[in-house]
Amino acid sequence: MKFAIVESGGKQYRAVEGGTIEVDRLQLAPGESIAIEQVLMLVDGDDVAVGTPTVKGAAVKATVLEHFKGEKSVNFHYKPKKRIRQKTGHRQQYTRLEIEKIG
Repeated sequence: MKFAIVESGGKQYRAVEGGTIEVDRLQLAPGESIAIEQVLMLVDGDDVAVGTPTVKGAAVKATVLEHFKGEKSVNFHYKPKKRIRQKTGHRQQYTRLEIEKIG
């Protein structure tokens, strides 16, 4: 099984050929291709390549499938006896990438 650990937006994701990953929103249109060169680890069966900090010459090619919003998170601040109630919500924007090739 071939997979890679890639970094996008300061976060690390496990990318498997033919699979999808959800990363923070990228400024690309659906259908566009992207090459992620921040490959931290590359695994191909028993061969493991760990980067210092990245693996030289390795890239992950992916295609943008869609942009979507994540689950809503609700923050509620309450202070008793003070009549302070503050409710705010947030929905993070994500991009779904389909992994085409690792190498």
